[in-house]
Amino acid sequence: MLDNGKPYHMAFGDIGGVADCFRYFAGLTDKYSGRTLHTPDANTTGYTKKEPIGVCGLISPWNFPLLMATWKLAPCLAAGNTCVHKISEITPLTCLYLADLMNKAGIPKGVVNMVPGYGKIAGEALIKSRDISKVSFTGSTVIGRRVQEASS
Repeated sequence: MLDNGKPYHMAFGDIGGVADCFRYFAGLTDKYSGRTLHTPDANTTGYTKKEPIGVCGLISPWNFPLLMATWKLAPCLAAGNTCVHKISEITPLTCLYLADLMNKAGIPKGVVNMVPGYGKIAGEALIKSRDISKVSFTGSTVIGRRVQEASS
């Protein structure tokens, strides 16, 4: 409400969706497992193993700062990844407060990293980093194309 000027009832309405999203993905954490594959050769066993991707670069927009951040953070964390989240320079307070809550909840330092800043600087550095294994972007089509080109 303070960050992007939403009416109180709308801002408060996001909280239920945020809790549901974290609860849903938390419920999946013990469901990620590999599969045993049948092979033509009886002496061979094949299997798959699900592993974290690594560091995910997350970029979210200003209009639903808490909800959009949650849609990116919850699956990222549930899959065992860490993240660098470039938060909107227009509405940074919401995600900085979320980071404080995550810290108080016991999420280890360095697992979730919130980075406020302008897209041309912070976003650009994030998508061009070779330390980022996956990028998730929500925003305009024009910028989305630039993100795709730069991160490939």
